Amino acid sequence: MIYVSRMRVFLVWFLCLGVALASWRFMALGVEASMDFVAYHAIERRWAFFAHITLAPLALILMPFQFWKWLRTKRPDVHRWIGRVYGGSILLAGIGSLLMAFGTTSGPVAAWGFGLLAVAWLGSTGYGIWLARQGRIAEHQRWMIRSAGLTFAAVTLRVYLPFLFMTLGEEVGYTLVAWLCWVPNLMVTEWFLRRSNAPSPVAP
Repeated sequence: MIYVSRMRVFLVWFLCLGVALASWRFMALGVEASMDFVAYHAIERRWAFFAHITLAPLALILMPFQFWKWLRTKRPDVHRWIGRVYGGSILLAGIGSLLMAFGTTSGPVAAWGFGLLAVAWLGSTGYGIWLARQGRIAEHQRWMIRSAGLTFAAVTLRVYLPFLFMTLGEEVGYTLVAWLCWVPNLMVTEWFLRRSNAPSPVAP
């Protein structure tokens, strides 16, 4: 069980860091070369697009640090500052993704999928931070686990998308991934939270 737990922790940290760094490839390669499928957003809603592709990976990198028990207990000031940056990144990236969802050319099903993800992401993170400011730490932790599950949608999207594109094509695959990248994450998160004395999902 200890080995499984450590492997789970390693995978979460590795995937968060790897996907975040891969998402920033546009800085070296340019948007059209690295993200041609959604590059039209960079022209039609430039602020929203760059807010999302720049700050969502930052939130993904910071997310595992917030579940690091040593950091929370030994350096609570650092935990709080990372939390502020995490929350601010999600605020701007989430608004950006919501605007992009409204303007997607992939149809209403994909638009609703990504739009509801943005609303849930913003809502769970904002409520979790508000609970922390109220001193309701146990509730804060549960809502931030929900936020983390939605932040991790950046990873699950990239896991599912190549398979969906190869089997169903880009149009259908992109429509499905708009829901598959986050609804199962949220279901798993709720199952996890219902377990008694559930430990932190990404840190020993």
